[in-house]
Amino acid sequence: MKHLAISRFGIVTALLASSFCSAAMAATPELVKPGVRVIDNSLSAAQRASMETAALRYDTFWNTGDERLALQALADDFVDKTPPPGRQPGPQGALLASRTFRGAVPDLRCEVEQMILAGDRVVVHLHFRGHFTGTFGQIKGAGQPVDFIATDIYQIENGKIAANWHIEDNLSVMKQLGAL
Repeated sequence: MKHLAISRFGIVTALLASSFCSAAMAATPELVKPGVRVIDNSLSAAQRASMETAALRYDTFWNTGDERLALQALADDFVDKTPPPGRQPGPQGALLASRTFRGAVPDLRCEVEQMILAGDRVVVHLHFRGHFTGTFGQIKGAGQPVDFIATDIYQIENGKIAANWHIEDNLSVMKQLGAL
């Protein structure tokens, strides 16, 4: 009888652990998939996987707004090499930028059209889409579509993005938001 009680306890524990793991996995969004990948064949499989995982976590953060993914992708001493005026440095700057833009475009989505892995860099060509239903500064959205591209160059160190150079089609964004 004692053996049976231990077995039941073991089964209950396993079921509880399984449900917690399933809930945690369900809460983590699937990483975005690049349309095209170009990979430097001199990189080891481990390097490629580490670099691609960091980049895709960060790109999925932009796709979903899930800040956990940005924090998993960015090094603690992350440097934005091309910050707009006033952007906070480090990972917090990226988190705030996403929160702010998602306040204007809550349904923002980010597609990775191309990804290039070479040396210690990952280059991504991104396509953002959504609808301006929130606010941007003093401007209120009326549901108009927002559609623009961006290119980012990530420098990867120890499986994390240590630095990022980026350029966005801000002229299109500002026109679509009615800021110009």
